[in-house]
Amino acid sequence: MKNKISTSVLAFFISIFIYSQSSTSDFKAGNVFLIGNVKYNKYKHINFPRANFIIKKGGMADYKNIKGKKVIITSINENSNGKRIATIKLVELRKFFNSHAYVTVDIKKAIKNKELLMVKDTLILKKLSNVESLFKTQNK
Repeated sequence: MKNKISTSVLAFFISIFIYSQSSTSDFKAGNVFLIGNVKYNKYKHINFPRANFIIKKGGMADYKNIKGKKVIITSINENSNGKRIATIKLVELRKFFNSHAYVTVDIKKAIKNKELLMVKDTLILKKLSNVESLFKTQNK
């Protein structure tokens, strides 16, 4: 009786452990998001550069131009801590603050804190792929 109980408890914990390891997020390169509005421009999970770096590169550190902009995930990497860090860029062929083309973000925490908002818009992806292919042919 004691063996059956301990075996069933062990099997329960193993199944929970396996489920937690196998669950992955459904974010992938190409997903489109909106940059949300936060209080006092304090984005904790979107790694925007500090104002002095923006100004050094000739940009303007104005968060009003960033809020509500559509961004696309270009790549997702897993950190040594297990965090999923995504690299995002603006859907428009512009730069963040007119100085940085790419920004990294802790994708799960940014969505949880509403710094990024999910957008289901496939038309944007088609337009973006057409613009990028046109841009690549002009640079050859």
